[in-house]
Amino acid sequence: MTPPRRPSRTPDGPDADPDDRSVPLEAYLGALATLDGMGSASLRTLLALGSPSEVWERICRGAVDARLRNALAPVARDASGSWAAQARSVDPVALWTRWRSRGIGAVSIGSPSYPACLLDDLDPPVLLFHRGDLDALANPRVAVIGTRRATGYGRRVAHELGLELASAGVCVVSGLALGIDAAAHNGAVAASDRALGSTAETHVDPSVSGRTQAGPVAVVGGGVDAPGPSTNAALARRVVDVGAVLSEAPPGTRPAPWRFPVRNRILAALAPVVVVVESAERGGSMLTVEQAQLRDRTVLAVPGPVDSPASAGTNALISEGALVCRGADDVMSALGLSLEGVANSPVENRPEPDGDAASVLAVLGFTPVSIESLSRDLDLDLGRLSVALGRLEALGWAERRGPFVERVARSDGGPRR
Repeated sequence: MTPPRRPSRTPDGPDADPDDRSVPLEAYLGALATLDGMGSASLRTLLALGSPSEVWERICRGAVDARLRNALAPVARDASGSWAAQARSVDPVALWTRWRSRGIGAVSIGSPSYPACLLDDLDPPVLLFHRGDLDALANPRVAVIGTRRATGYGRRVAHELGLELASAGVCVVSGLALGIDAAAHNGAVAASDRALGSTAETHVDPSVSGRTQAGPVAVVGGGVDAPGPSTNAALARRVVDVGAVLSEAPPGTRPAPWRFPVRNRILAALAPVVVVVESAERGGSMLTVEQAQLRDRTVLAVPGPVDSPASAGTNALISEGALVCRGADDVMSALGLSLEGVANSPVENRPEPDGDAASVLAVLGFTPVSIESLSRDLDLDLGRLSVALGRLEALGWAERRGPFVERVARSDGGPRR
């Protein structure tokens, strides 16, 4: 698309002087983005009328006729009747100043700081809000995605991928949701923590930008000021500290269902390689895969138990031709890079259980099973079973989640047993 017309002075981002009353293009674009139902497609339609400030003034006057409304996306069209009243209550300059004072920046598609990897996309965002360091996107990038209803196996694999890829200088891109997203980002953040705490230099493949670790990037469906679920608030702060959080939605926006498919296209556009760790056959991750395939991205999938609903989607992707992801080596190979020289994950060191704990482990799978049914199958009363499960948890072999329990995969990426 043709970039919006830009005024002669365009300070942008949180480092701009809040007292500077010149009005950058991003201030009006940001104000337009706050209107109910406004998305990138509708914003592009409106910008065909003139500059962002001209469009804003037109909306304030209520000069959006029926023909223009019909050209908008359905969500925006339905909400456009209230735009004039909304716009008259907003001062774009004051709004922009408030965002900058809170460390929130925004880049438009015509800005020098706009992510280069999005410029040639099929549907590039007109405006991206951000917190943190956009330079994280200068590293090689991989999207690690999956279900919110992740199993212990999936969370462990995602964490290891995030840790090893970030340690190798790869930016881990995900959505900061519960489950796989959070596990991958926790791993990437752990890589930054490990790098900061290390006193010895780590040597990595020199083709990976000469860096020993890379910060993660989260692309969220709501505002960057409150990204993801509240249980991930601490993780979101750490992602901002060592990487960046991005969104098309203006600050203060609560995630709406229509925003997630729109968000998924940005995930797919940012990363040349997409890894699906766990997903149901019709999970939201499959929408991201569709967007990745439209963009000729390389898709990898982590194989899982054939009887696990959480792996039904990934197993189907593999059967349809997706590359198998057995660990970070496979991902680096898809990027044309190498893990050689990167610090290894901790070596497996779990003591073998005995007695009742050994009997329980022998039948425990990587798919959650109810503790009550396990008691029946083993003919073991709930008291003894609870003691055995406590022992397995203490040794790192099992994880209880409410009335369910599942086996925990090895931490060194070795074969499951």
